[in-house]
Amino acid sequence: MTQQCMARIRSYYARLSAKEKKVADYILQNPEKIIHITINELAEDLHVADATVFRFCKRIGFKGYQAMKIALASEIMEPIQQIHEEISENDDEKTITKKIFQSNIQTLENTLHLLNENALHQAVSLLLHAEKIEFYGVGGSMVIAMDAYHKFIRTGIKAFSFVDSHYQLMSASQLTEKDVAVVISHSGTNKDTINILKTAKKNGAKTIGITGYPKSFIGQNVDVALFTSSEETDFRSEALSSRIGQLSIIDALYVNIMVLNKYNANKALDKIRDSISETRI
Repeated sequence: MTQQCMARIRSYYARLSAKEKKVADYILQNPEKIIHITINELAEDLHVADATVFRFCKRIGFKGYQAMKIALASEIMEPIQQIHEEISENDDEKTITKKIFQSNIQTLENTLHLLNENALHQAVSLLLHAEKIEFYGVGGSMVIAMDAYHKFIRTGIKAFSFVDSHYQLMSASQLTEKDVAVVISHSGTNKDTINILKTAKKNGAKTIGITGYPKSFIGQNVDVALFTSSEETDFRSEALSSRIGQLSIIDALYVNIMVLNKYNANKALDKIRDSISETRI
């Protein structure tokens, strides 16, 4: 998979330090110039240390400045259409709708590029061998957790989720080393979600985190972290945009489990279909 440099910069932008944002802004505005200058020249132009530029390159997922330049050069030679546009108060309904769809597409593409193949493999393995899976999230993330429960109840593996954060905390206190807790938080800093994670870990459960911030408490303290990308606009918060990536990660995990656990999943699906058939006219 090619490493899209500018998409990575936009994805990580909100997480960068002030000096790193200075580097990011310069690269986004002058991509053609960057591929022809050294790290020393870039640092000198921006009045920052070479180490700041190197740290920026590492932060967005490259081994160093040269690796970033190679990815950027490839991107410039084969331009990727920038489909994310700011929404204006003067936009009509169709234009706004088009921009929202395009922004969602961008979020999905950026999230796909952020996903680490090894982390994805580990997450699937933990879920596949879990005795019980519980999904946790507060506020907007709770909706994602409930969607995950709605899917994973079909896998043949015991799955649970609770709307109330106190119920979630009590449920986490009953987990064992045979169970997996999936913790969802865009910021990775929600106090209720952090307490749930701490409780799950205290009881020996394996933990998977879905968050937009790699350096957050949740991003740093789960067994496996899966990261989403999102872009904030004046009329749409970053957290709202991120849910598209979160839902897609859940879908990907679910389908992987369904493929690997086909026999038990089919039995579970048959029971669900029989039960639901009674509700239809």
